Amino acid sequence: MTKIRSTTVLAVKHNGSVSIGADGQATMGNTVAKSNVKKIRKLQDGKVVTGFAGSTADAFTLLERFDEKLSAYGGNMKRAAIELAKDWRTDRYLRKLESMLIAADKDDVLIISGTGDVIEPDNGIAAIGSGSMYAQAAAQALLKHATQLDSQQIVDESLKIAADICIYTNHNLIIERIS
Repeated sequence: MTKIRSTTVLAVKHNGSVSIGADGQATMGNTVAKSNVKKIRKLQDGKVVTGFAGSTADAFTLLERFDEKLSAYGGNMKRAAIELAKDWRTDRYLRKLESMLIAADKDDVLIISGTGDVIEPDNGIAAIGSGSMYAQAAAQALLKHATQLDSQQIVDESLKIAADICIYTNHNLIIERIS
């Protein structure tokens, strides 16, 4: 799977809800270019929420294609993700795009990459970007030990921990919840 730097996106499925969040930092090389980028997008009238890491322009192209696939397959997120991954891997133009996506609906969380991967994590936690391992580890610990938290609180706390550790992740968070 491709390693994308310079952001952190995290999705958590817990107790009947799914939340997805991301920091707001955009970097160009070693410089912060913008601190409040919105990396979370709602599709299909809010039934599907996505987050992206990597090139913003590339991500917008992929999100547009993903939305088209969702429409073509009646909102079936898994089927749309598989079809997007096929196109992404085989299409000459799309294959050059450098981005990764997390997509979530009320039932599922998926990681979608340009290498053809569509991964549904076993534990309901998906993370991408440079701070992904920090956020994922924090979310796993919170799920195990802080059972009173909901999915949105887990995403919030986990992204804050990642932002404290990863220089490419900031504390300007956007979090969306699907119940």
